[in-house]
Amino acid sequence: MSGTPTSTARRLTARRGQDATARLPWLAARRALLAGLVILTTLIGAGLMWRILQSGGITPLQWGILALFTAIFAWVAVGFWTAVAGFLLLLTDRDPLTLARRPRVAAERALPITRPTVLAMPIHNESPGQVVAALSATAESLIATGEARHFTLFVLSDTTDPAIAAAEGPAIAALQRRLEGRLTVHYRRRDGNAGRKAGNLAEFCRRWGAAFDFMVVLDADSRMDGETLLGLVRAMQARPGVGLIQTVPLPVRQVTLFGRMSQFAASLYAPMLAAGQSAWQGDAANYWGHNAILRVRAFMDHAGLPRLPGRPPLGGEILSHDFVEAALLRRAGWEVQLETRLAGSFEEMPGNLLDYARRDRRWTQGNLQHLRLLAAPGLHALSRLHFLLGATAFVSSLLWLGIVLAGSLDAVLIARSEPAYFGSTEQLFPFWPRAQPELIATLLAITATLLLLPKLLGVLLALGRRAGGYGGRLRLAASALLEGLAAILMAPIMMAFHSAFVIGVLTGTSVDWGAQDREGRAVSWRQALRHTALFALLGGLWIALVYWQVPMLVWWLSPVWVGLALAPLLVVASGSRRPAALLARLGLLRTPEPRAYAGLLDERPDPAAVDARSEAWMPGPPPPECPGEMPSQTLSRAKAIKADPKETQ
Repeated sequence: MSGTPTSTARRLTARRGQDATARLPWLAARRALLAGLVILTTLIGAGLMWRILQSGGITPLQWGILALFTAIFAWVAVGFWTAVAGFLLLLTDRDPLTLARRPRVAAERALPITRPTVLAMPIHNESPGQVVAALSATAESLIATGEARHFTLFVLSDTTDPAIAAAEGPAIAALQRRLEGRLTVHYRRRDGNAGRKAGNLAEFCRRWGAAFDFMVVLDADSRMDGETLLGLVRAMQARPGVGLIQTVPLPVRQVTLFGRMSQFAASLYAPMLAAGQSAWQGDAANYWGHNAILRVRAFMDHAGLPRLPGRPPLGGEILSHDFVEAALLRRAGWEVQLETRLAGSFEEMPGNLLDYARRDRRWTQGNLQHLRLLAAPGLHALSRLHFLLGATAFVSSLLWLGIVLAGSLDAVLIARSEPAYFGSTEQLFPFWPRAQPELIATLLAITATLLLLPKLLGVLLALGRRAGGYGGRLRLAASALLEGLAAILMAPIMMAFHSAFVIGVLTGTSVDWGAQDREGRAVSWRQALRHTALFALLGGLWIALVYWQVPMLVWWLSPVWVGLALAPLLVVASGSRRPAALLARLGLLRTPEPRAYAGLLDERPDPAAVDARSEAWMPGPPPPECPGEMPSQTLSRAKAIKADPKETQ
């Protein structure tokens, strides 16, 4: 049945609340504390900015600067206090969900696996060799646990490229033969790709979903340790009110300079940030679309996606489906959790700045669609917050750009204007404008703290507990400094890209959601100049104007204009493998994951799998169907749900 829950659903959720409170103590207090800290921090920052601006009387332009600054400062404050919470939890070795010293996943390890689980990998125009390599690595790790009999692997293809499709079937057939008798592998290719990934999974659920209790969703580049998969299944068995558990996938197998730096940063900081998120999100966490486990019946009953009214880019099919599916599950009374105590969850990522920006362009469109859902009835408050923060991750770049340009314009106008000592003819004494360097220094110090302290906290955690995995304390510190400087240089480029993306979406430009490039390819100078020369040119004109009018301001703006001026060079360097190899030989940008999960991460694409089309055999037909309904939900009007999700166990 489609629809949104009303008071009936809320009563069902409240009925489970007594048990949930025992498992997730002080959850409301955690959220209130975070909200209070964010509001207080924002008020302090906005108050300081107001005092700085009002010393000479606030102009309309300065009111705009204050509004933009306040919005950005609030967003930065959320990330800062989340990082602080994660740091304290990891420092004291507390489970972010329960706050207990012993995580629930440790107690759940004794549970026998009793429920059938499907590993579902939707693929669309992906390299067959890479798909088989990732699946083989995960499958072999799962088989090594001795529990693979409880799992079935489904490769769900909606590939539209004829050449890739010709190689895809034989490659999966080769995998089937390799795993025969140890893990069941099925292959289904549908015509077209209506609904994209979400439609692919929904079609699987309607045809075979009823045969499984749980579903682990994998991307084409996902690799998961066998024990991690068992931990997810045991957690779902032990937590009957939970509809979805998301792990924290870390990027791996990177060979370019940009990829190695991103991999290092994620390994160092992502676990801490995720722990902080899990602590305040609790039972209303988010879904990132892969490396997560779903309760199939709950997903089918409540997570069918509708089409948004209107035309793309903001209407039509919901692109960033994962946020919405999590919100729909939570709306129906199911808990959604972020489990940070299960390691062994990995993914690959774009290997240069251009491919990374291309992926962000797709996400920009999908996340801006979510702003249309903020007022959808029945959603949990945190689901609405996920929508808002997801969109802000891209809109914030446009806000930063607005602050920089408006601040520059304001400084130029002040430099070119004569001071007004008398505001009216009746004013007896003159008004003396006074600079307030102490307030400016204080605001800069607070802003720098919010932006940089989370990185320092991540380094401190690693120095104290796992420095050896990063090559030792000295190499860890050097790597963190190198990554931090690179992040400062690349931030203005991403600000420019994101600003252009947001403007493009808001002016009606849609984008194709094709396969990602995860190979870590090099970027030519021609490509770099085509995509970033305009950034460098406009940045140069802007800073030249500033230097002409307010020379001292150039140094304050150097973190922005230097990155823009060097944009083509940085883009070319981002896809280079030689600097990455040199740093690897020096022991820099090393991470502990490749050594800890060597067997899982060493599996490489097998050329024989790609060439398997020359063989005479193809994958066998998929198994008999077990049909079930997955109705589309409505996000426009409320309807009551009829049963407690627990009763469907």
